[in-house]
Amino acid sequence: MKDMPETQGLVIVGEAECERLVGRKDAFDAVEAVFGAMAKGDAWNFPVVREAIGYADALYGFKSGFDKAGKVLGVKSGGYWPGNMDKELTNHQSTVFLFDPDTGQLAALVGGNYLTAVRTAASSAVSIAHLARKDAKVLGMVGAGHQSQFQLRAAAEQRDFEKVVAWNPHPEMLPKLGAVAEELGLPFEAVTQEQLGAQADVIITITSAFEPLLMKDWIKPGTHIACMGTDTKGKQEVDAALVAAATVFTDEVAQSISIGEAQHAIAEGFLTEDRITPIGAVINGAHPGRSSDDEITLFDGTGVGLQDLAVASVAARLAEEEGSAQRVSL
Repeated sequence: MKDMPETQGLVIVGEAECERLVGRKDAFDAVEAVFGAMAKGDAWNFPVVREAIGYADALYGFKSGFDKAGKVLGVKSGGYWPGNMDKELTNHQSTVFLFDPDTGQLAALVGGNYLTAVRTAASSAVSIAHLARKDAKVLGMVGAGHQSQFQLRAAAEQRDFEKVVAWNPHPEMLPKLGAVAEELGLPFEAVTQEQLGAQADVIITITSAFEPLLMKDWIKPGTHIACMGTDTKGKQEVDAALVAAATVFTDEVAQSISIGEAQHAIAEGFLTEDRITPIGAVINGAHPGRSSDDEITLFDGTGVGLQDLAVASVAARLAEEEGSAQRVSL
């Protein structure tokens, strides 16, 4: 792991330590850097394994990769347990394993739940930083689950927003998101989907939907949309015609066309793979990003293993530097 002191034993960083050590800026910088490395060919993800296990309605899998530039090698193991909320646990559960790329030895075991949330929010925040209009004033939130609060906090730091408008299929969940907006000093309004599209300059979708929640005709020119919920074949958050009408960016093209928001536009022949640009190309200055104030930009945030490894490496390094890391020998 990059810049970690060379001492003996396996570093263990628990959930509470990850949350205490890794802030939104740390996550933003780590995710932005790894997206840039991916676009240069200096970092790559390995094939994703994601399966229904036939028990507890759970999905379980692995995301892994190697960042040669950052010297980060590892795997995130975990998945989705839909019944966890009844047990007062988050539905998404994961753990990150980091290996020494020089020896292959297991170097760190890092809690992945908080880091998954903060790195997902960092991903959409990176897209807003590089693609949204500078004068964006209204932030639209589609979804009000656990992850939406992370998304709102990270997005609010990227532009001088003056208002948050939100819609959720279960409206009783919106007050918790409204409380976060109030904490940030932003007026909050629950609206219809059409009203959200008419008002918002930046929209984040963060749901587990399998049907479009936003239609092309509802979105005004110049909007930036970060689609963050579609990470599995069949999922969908926005109209395929809206994806086709936008300039599309993504974390990884291969995932975008197979399990991301672009899968439907591709399948229906509205979009071709060569029209999807890695966000890292914009970060690196190889692509200009937004070309006009009227252009609709869309970031297809599918979630890649390298994001998890990047933030887990930060957690392990900070714990080491602080002297709070637990160590065990295998």
